Amino acid sequence: MSRSAGHHIVNTLENAGIERVYAVPGESYLDVLDGLYDSSIETVVCRQEGGAGFMALSESRLTGRPGIAMVTRGPGAANAMISVHTAYQDATALVLFVGLVPIADRARESFQEFSLAEWFSSTAKKVIIVDDEDRAGDLTAEAMRIAASGRPGPVVVGLPEDVLVRMTEAPDTKPAPIAEPQPSDADLQSLTTRIAAAAKPTFVLGGDGWHEGHGHDLLDLAASAGIPVFCDWRAYDAVPHTGPAWAGWLGYGRAEAVAAGYGDADLLVFVGATRSDVASDGYTRGFDAETVIVGLDPEATQHAGRIDQQILASPRSFVTALTSSDAAALRGERTDLWMTSCSDVQSKVAAHRPDAEVAGAVPRTGVDLGVAFGILDDRLGGEAVLTYGAGNATIWGHRFIQHRRPASLVGARNGAMGLAVPGAVAASLVFPERRAVAVCGDGDFFMNGQELATAFAHGASPLVIVVDNGVYGTIVQHQVNHYPGRPSGTRMVNPDFATWMSSFGGHGERVEKTEDFEAALDRALAADGPALVHVLIDSELMPPSADEISA
Repeated sequence: MSRSAGHHIVNTLENAGIERVYAVPGESYLDVLDGLYDSSIETVVCRQEGGAGFMALSESRLTGRPGIAMVTRGPGAANAMISVHTAYQDATALVLFVGLVPIADRARESFQEFSLAEWFSSTAKKVIIVDDEDRAGDLTAEAMRIAASGRPGPVVVGLPEDVLVRMTEAPDTKPAPIAEPQPSDADLQSLTTRIAAAAKPTFVLGGDGWHEGHGHDLLDLAASAGIPVFCDWRAYDAVPHTGPAWAGWLGYGRAEAVAAGYGDADLLVFVGATRSDVASDGYTRGFDAETVIVGLDPEATQHAGRIDQQILASPRSFVTALTSSDAAALRGERTDLWMTSCSDVQSKVAAHRPDAEVAGAVPRTGVDLGVAFGILDDRLGGEAVLTYGAGNATIWGHRFIQHRRPASLVGARNGAMGLAVPGAVAASLVFPERRAVAVCGDGDFFMNGQELATAFAHGASPLVIVVDNGVYGTIVQHQVNHYPGRPSGTRMVNPDFATWMSSFGGHGERVEKTEDFEAALDRALAADGPALVHVLIDSELMPPSADEISA
């Protein structure tokens, strides 16, 4: 079958089961766009390359298959870099296709020319350039395999403009199966012995790959064996937030008492996660505990400190194998006291309460976010998909909004701003039957808020909660701590975001008082199509301290 290399790439994506590509069009890969014209794959046309990359990352995290983004050379690739860095540090499978100058124009400083490998080699698992039209399909399949295998991450594929239009007789390429290591009987026996002997064993779950309810199964086993289950930063949808074993999440904004429980463990079993700087409070907690690492990365990237046992397995294969064990063999001589002491702390931290109550009833203008996010949690009932960018505004969502379903959280674990809105747009496309909610500050929202136009164009219906304090709040908090009385470089001027949303034809609400939030939220939830609630708060309001939210 004769076809162009660009069309062959599209055929390969179809054979891999790809349903959507997120793209900002460019003349450098016109033939791929032409191949998508007749394809079963939906081309989601985005407004900025960073947004396209974040949408692809969101789809990957929610589905377990590599997300696909397409951008043009030079400036387009530069804008997409943020999503590649996020996918690399977050260990999320992403394939970024980048149009390139024709081969004959290389090394001549031609229009928008740049070195793909030199730009991306330090932040991608691999950089591939399709210089041979007959290998276009094979290299596309290779990129998806590499992105999804081992420790997942981004692969960048360069598409020279002239190669794409060359004809090839290469046969269809089918995706190669991804190897999924299984824990051995010896691995499980050794782990069982360690857990039974420990006085305070602890599971810490994280990473991608918790899509099929295996977290629920592990949580049940842990409850039967008297083992608390913590989750890593922005990976806490791995388990439902119910039951006696759920002990809370670690990372920025966590409660001190939750972190203290993690630090008291004498055995830490990381599944899909590692002892990173975020979970360990800057490499200060959990380093004395006996440590077991369960994951797909033989190099244990991002892990710091001791490793007493390493098991190469996916969350699915590990949990399937471990839950066939007898819970009594894991329990040893332990009672439930250790487990319930940890879960009781988390129950208190997550209990809805006003900020004014936590902070000592200090009068403030604007909306009390403790009240607002408690209401939002009640309305969502643990069923929504939540997406987060970066910043202090997200802490209330992490603290109050529970998750009861897997694949229900997308957040930039590397702290990148601008993911919330495009992430929610993609989540709404992937799961149109579920509510997708973006939680972001005003700074984060305007990083990629233009992707709401993509939502309207493609029938997505996200709800966006914008918390507006008129400053880059996280940086202000650091300045208050380190440079008190000298605010610098953090002020912003915002429009009325509700009116801005209405200009698209969506539903916008502006809320300036706590008592008005509930009705505004209900109207937004009932809206047909995208909706936005613009929540104004005092510029001096900061998240409750770690000690306050542990009370």
